[in-house]
Amino acid sequence: MKKAILCALAVAAGLVWNGMNTVQASAAEEAAQEAAQAPRAVEVKAKDRMAQEKMDYVQSDKVFETATLRHDTLTESYRLSKYDTINILVVGFPDGIGVNDITVGTDGYVQLPYAGSVKLAGLTLDEAKQVLMDALGRYIRIPDMSILIKSYGPRRVYVMGEVKNPGIHDMNIDNLNAYAAITAAGGYTKRSRSTRVQVIRVIDNTMYYEQLNMKNFIRRHDLTQNVKLQDGDIIYVPKSNGIRWDDDILPYFNAWALYKGLTD
Repeated sequence: MKKAILCALAVAAGLVWNGMNTVQASAAEEAAQEAAQAPRAVEVKAKDRMAQEKMDYVQSDKVFETATLRHDTLTESYRLSKYDTINILVVGFPDGIGVNDITVGTDGYVQLPYAGSVKLAGLTLDEAKQVLMDALGRYIRIPDMSILIKSYGPRRVYVMGEVKNPGIHDMNIDNLNAYAAITAAGGYTKRSRSTRVQVIRVIDNTMYYEQLNMKNFIRRHDLTQNVKLQDGDIIYVPKSNGIRWDDDILPYFNAWALYKGLTD
């Protein structure tokens, strides 16, 4: 009798234990599946993102213009940029119409009486004139107008890598070129490779770059090795002939993206 009872208890205990193991195993299996799926998803996204970033890093010598002794402020091709301050002279309004000392905002727009917000960044003076005449002409009869630039806003460029003072530097429109930017950053360090300087510009989420031999610019007076810069450009001076995306370019692109997100 006792033997039968002990056998029954052992069987019951075994069933309970097996049931618990089954529940625990099932829970553990579900947790393992979730844990396995989550890292894979993150890893796939990270790889896709990295592949996209690498794919969008394009070498192009058509994006950058050779810097000349005659700066953009003296040419008709100059385009308004953020922080530029303009005055608007309207024919028939000797006292003005209340639009003097208008500064282009960080978003590229100016605030005007009557017309409200009007985007001017990226436009030549002739293009800006037409836009303003169309915008203000809805409220005021304007025979003609002139746009005068009172002051040019600073352009911020990022000089990174083997320079003495890496970081963000404010440049004037008069000297907005790669060589001047490196000079503003204190020049090269002893470990720099001035023959493989890269200038990087982001256009529509694509990073374009051009490689410059600044040694030839200085020693051989090869003017093609110095290019014009724009606000937000990156200049990278490597310390070796090889340039690795993950270690050399990507950190500065992330810094650029963070800065643009805070200022735009």
